[in-house]
Amino acid sequence: MNRLLLLALLVWPALAAAQAPAPAANAKADLERGRQLATQVCAACHGADGNSAVPANPSIAGQHADYITVQLAHYKAGIRVNPIMQGIAQGMSADDMRAAALFYSQQKPKGLAARDASLAKLGQALWRGGDATSGIPACSGCHGPAGAGIPKNYPRVAGQYADYTYSQLKAFNAGQRGNDKDGKDANGRIMHTIARQMSDAQMKAVAEYAAGLR
Repeated sequence: MNRLLLLALLVWPALAAAQAPAPAANAKADLERGRQLATQVCAACHGADGNSAVPANPSIAGQHADYITVQLAHYKAGIRVNPIMQGIAQGMSADDMRAAALFYSQQKPKGLAARDASLAKLGQALWRGGDATSGIPACSGCHGPAGAGIPKNYPRVAGQYADYTYSQLKAFNAGQRGNDKDGKDANGRIMHTIARQMSDAQMKAVAEYAAGLR
């Protein structure tokens, strides 16, 4: 299992780059176009500045542009399944995806605070050191000590709603994020492997700790 996970971590960056929409010839993401899309399409769920007001909808302010672009492409291709996001992504061109992603990547996250100190303490231990007995690597290995993530490869999770992070860990655990079924989502494959080793309490703890990261 550890060898499989290590291999997946090594090959993911190359696969992620291959999954992103190819840049249009002589075109760059248009920040103003991204602002328009945010205002007219995305704000209802994610907020005009990417700071969602509803825990069920992720905050995407400050999220890596490449990561947002890949996720939109995954929704459009049906790799990730969500009726609302799939419907929105179907109406977006590759340039639209890059524009919206660029706009939200430049917005400032407001951040949150952990609500349960004891749960956050358990999450901190998992975040920093993992759990060798269960085959769980440290979350900081991919998402960074402060949850900032690694552009193109791993998303920013600092300051994300604990409810949302927990729901996504559960989805990875159950193989419900388009992961691991046909090899198209390398990030999902990695997270599926990790989340399968996590207890429900551990998923809640990590989500709680990440919410308070800056």
